[in-house]
Amino acid sequence: MKKFTLGLAVITSLVCSVVSAKEVRLASDFTYPPFNYKNAQGEPVGFDIEIANALCEEAKLDCTWVSQGWDALIPSLMARKSDVIMASMRITEDRKKKVLFTDKYYQTPARFVAKQSADFTIDKAGLEGKVIGVQQGTIHDRYVTDMFAGVADIKRYGGQDEVYLDMQNGRLDVTFGNADQLALAFLDKPEGADFEFKGQAVTDKAYIGEGTALALRKQDKALAAKFNQAIKAIRDNGTYDKIAAKYFNFDIYGENL
Repeated sequence: MKKFTLGLAVITSLVCSVVSAKEVRLASDFTYPPFNYKNAQGEPVGFDIEIANALCEEAKLDCTWVSQGWDALIPSLMARKSDVIMASMRITEDRKKKVLFTDKYYQTPARFVAKQSADFTIDKAGLEGKVIGVQQGTIHDRYVTDMFAGVADIKRYGGQDEVYLDMQNGRLDVTFGNADQLALAFLDKPEGADFEFKGQAVTDKAYIGEGTALALRKQDKALAAKFNQAIKAIRDNGTYDKIAAKYFNFDIYGENL
């Protein structure tokens, strides 16, 4: 009887594992339009959201969204409060030590933005004493910290939307972030009319990474493989391009980056 009970428990466990493997919790901070944010009804929307939904449909996964602060995304993944990070997270060497990344689903350079009237250069001499705003814990935070700590005043924010507010209010001299996001969420908006890109695009993979991807726990290789197959499938069948065309008038996938 004990052997039968034990066997039944193992079978039940295996069945539950199969079911739970199809139920995937996707985590994002929802502060990064047009990639991931919430609409007036509080619903997740944006490029990341639509791509994730397409991937889940292709892979036949039952996906739900979990809201977490940017700094909590990886710790919460490790604590099993989510299963996948889908939040425009770039693949970097430091992050690869902690998580398993899928193949990229887009890749863009990083840029600085300041007032059109600003006459300073984007180097240590030009940014001396200037206030730089970045989203905390991002690759952009790491870059400006490595390059300008001790020279400029670096202000860190929980979300990129907060950075834009302080740019408008004159509390920041310059910000640094993904070029596409800066353009679409700020420069192309009325509130960004007096601002422009400054300096050269940063393409150093030591900072901007190897692309933007979904992040999983290292042991979840089978789930990562499902997402990789789905990424290839939506690229091949035109779903990716159809979604991208809603948001961008350029190649967001970044074939040559």
